[in-house]
Amino acid sequence: MIAGLPNWRTRARVRGKDGLGAGPAASAAGGGRTDNNSNKRFAAPGGIRRMNFIIFCRSAQGTRHLTLTPALAGAMALSVLAVLAGCFGLGFGMARGLGFVPDEERIRELQQDIVEQRAAVDRAREAAQDRVNALAMRVASLNVHVMRLNALGSRLAGMAKLADGEFDFSASPGVGGPEEPALEPAAMSGLDAELDALHGRLQRQQSQLSILAMLLVDRKLSEEVRPRGRPVRVGFVSSDFGHRIDPFTGEQREHRGVDFAARPGTEILAVATGIVTWAGPRQGYGSMVEITHGNGYVTRYAHNARNLVRVGDHVQQGETIALLGATGRATGPNLHFEVWRDGRPVNPQRFIRQAG
Repeated sequence: MIAGLPNWRTRARVRGKDGLGAGPAASAAGGGRTDNNSNKRFAAPGGIRRMNFIIFCRSAQGTRHLTLTPALAGAMALSVLAVLAGCFGLGFGMARGLGFVPDEERIRELQQDIVEQRAAVDRAREAAQDRVNALAMRVASLNVHVMRLNALGSRLAGMAKLADGEFDFSASPGVGGPEEPALEPAAMSGLDAELDALHGRLQRQQSQLSILAMLLVDRKLSEEVRPRGRPVRVGFVSSDFGHRIDPFTGEQREHRGVDFAARPGTEILAVATGIVTWAGPRQGYGSMVEITHGNGYVTRYAHNARNLVRVGDHVQQGETIALLGATGRATGPNLHFEVWRDGRPVNPQRFIRQAG
């Protein structure tokens, strides 16, 4: 009987080299006995050459013969092995697909995953550090702008002569209000937008303050270069601007300045900020100092006993530039003071009256 086929019976007979053997009738007559000669015939000297299978079927008449040669038997064996190998590979693949992986391979995969995750963490840490460095640079740049605005604001407060403490740029301004719930957590993208907006506002404010500073500087310079005040602290006007009787000839002549009578050695002051363009003797003026102030203004200080400045010196309003004397065409110690505007002499009294 063949396993799995209960209705079939099989009997095999191995033939020797001569290809002869007892047939079905001889086997039946012999009652299934075998002798030594038969055994010898079954074991051929050259080995098995072929195998003959006889298959009996209870439900059918006759028999079926199946003859296998060694080559065919080997091919069948290889086929069976290939089928078994394929089944094993299929089962292994299905096991892997379902998650059934050997422990050693699973450990190697986990180790590889850990290495990749560590590398990803390192990259994320480096990116975060780069981001922090970039934000630190942005904050440092904004801090520089704030410092510039503070310095510019302090300068403007001083130029505008604001009260002390009204605008204290060295301290943070006070702010307040009740605590309110946060609208949303701060995100990196939102922080970037806030920094960009703050940077833009600081730049605009710096530009506006710079323009205001230029206007104040121009106004201050205009005030400083405009002649104003008396050229001496003491003394009185001994001769005014305009027509007068010449003290040396008695003739009526034009007097281009104002004379201040004072004691010799009295300090002579610059009535405006400017640059000394003459310092020395000059025909009719004696020892004279001339200062160019800008905006077309020039002032002259004549009959000096001694000049205290030289050509090219920068002098401030109220600075002592000479000592009063009687050099040149003078009847006694006095200061001859002239003011010129755009190449023409003007009455100094209009500037002297602006003192204080």
